[in-house]
Amino acid sequence: MFEPVIAPSGTLLGLLQRGRGDGTLHALTAPRAEALAALDHCVLSDPRHDWQVENRSLYYARLYLELNGGLDEVERHLFAPEDVLDTCESRTGLALAVLGHLASYGRRDALELLRGYAARGANWAWALDELALRDDDAGLRALAAPVLARFTTDAEGEAELAAAVRDAFEPRPWRLWAEDSRASIGARVRKAGEAGCFDRWQRQLDSAGPRPGWSVAAVFDWAQQGLDRGAALHVPAARCLMAVAGPEDRPEILDAARGGGDGARCTALRYLADSNDPLALDLVEGAVADGSALVVEAAVDAFERMRSVAAVERARRWVRRPDALGAAAGRTLACRGGTQDSDSVLAALREAVRGEGPDASTLWTLVDGAGRLGIGCAAPVLRHVYRETASSHLRGRAARALAATDPTFPAGFAVECLWDCEESTREVAARHAETGSARVVEQLRRLAADPAEEAEVQTAVRSRMGPDMPAV
Repeated sequence: MFEPVIAPSGTLLGLLQRGRGDGTLHALTAPRAEALAALDHCVLSDPRHDWQVENRSLYYARLYLELNGGLDEVERHLFAPEDVLDTCESRTGLALAVLGHLASYGRRDALELLRGYAARGANWAWALDELALRDDDAGLRALAAPVLARFTTDAEGEAELAAAVRDAFEPRPWRLWAEDSRASIGARVRKAGEAGCFDRWQRQLDSAGPRPGWSVAAVFDWAQQGLDRGAALHVPAARCLMAVAGPEDRPEILDAARGGGDGARCTALRYLADSNDPLALDLVEGAVADGSALVVEAAVDAFERMRSVAAVERARRWVRRPDALGAAAGRTLACRGGTQDSDSVLAALREAVRGEGPDASTLWTLVDGAGRLGIGCAAPVLRHVYRETASSHLRGRAARALAATDPTFPAGFAVECLWDCEESTREVAARHAETGSARVVEQLRRLAADPAEEAEVQTAVRSRMGPDMPAV
């Protein structure tokens, strides 16, 4: 999947791509054709940097309802010739999820479109999962024949069918089809289900991983073999060391941490850090000084996992370093430092935004730290991150930090957060947004009554609905 191109944050398209609450509010006041064009663009060209964790589908579905938008463009996208050539889930997953929410809201055209795509589309399994949550039994039973027709009746086809049944996210359609009296449907699905269960059991027996009785050297060798194949195994290998290493093995592990091969060195550093070994911090510093890029990354990760007082004290010494270890020290102080570390965390936050921009991965921890420590001076930087980041998860973290640091948050960003794409951000807004305007009260009541809304959000809303809340 290509990296999405995100429009400027001040444009309608940029707001909708980010999933900001202001996107919905601007779309409802913009010319309807312009708003629908921007909405279609977002749904057909997924703007998320991480489509597997960021939420947009309910946000876009609600806007289709508000605008009474048609689904012609979505239909053309789903059944375009590219559907045969590009079978990656990311091409159609967002559109199918939006259709699922629209079907939940009673949009019959969305339901029919999902049924048609489940029968003929390349990403049929996703469409079937959406239907499993929304369609009736009759609608699902009607899809049995076209779905099973995708799998040939030879050994290869039956194996593919068994894998599809085994890996189905929503089992309801397969259970319905297993009850079908036709041998070509019911008997075939039951046989595939049994084969899938056997395959799962057999894969567990055939594991090539560590075995009881392994030595420390064998664990190091396993980690290196994985690295040679392109698989970083030092994290599970470190867990294996926890089981097999004794006090007598410490010299061997220390030697590996000082200068072993990359697989062994990464494993040893992780093990020593997790064990809170008294030499772990010195060995981490040495690895950052002379290790390969992989070793440096493993050493930094191992340091950030340490919870000891000594690790926090060392972070205070390292936080001014202009390297990966200095950045890790800033994140450590953001997570576990005290109020005396506020200036260091604020400096790290500002430097990250200046040097890497509002989407830097290090910002997640630093933003949380600014909120945890209540750093009021961080509010301008947090507002910048909130506006500019393309990550809806990072924006939500910025919103939580602003709630703890910015006295203008309840009357400002908290209001637009009521329409945000992330439920956790809507929950923050529901707890903090000022209820002095009819628009806020109306949205709170709408969230409380919407069956598609998350329970946590509705609980937060209802906690605000007392006798003091003004009427709409």
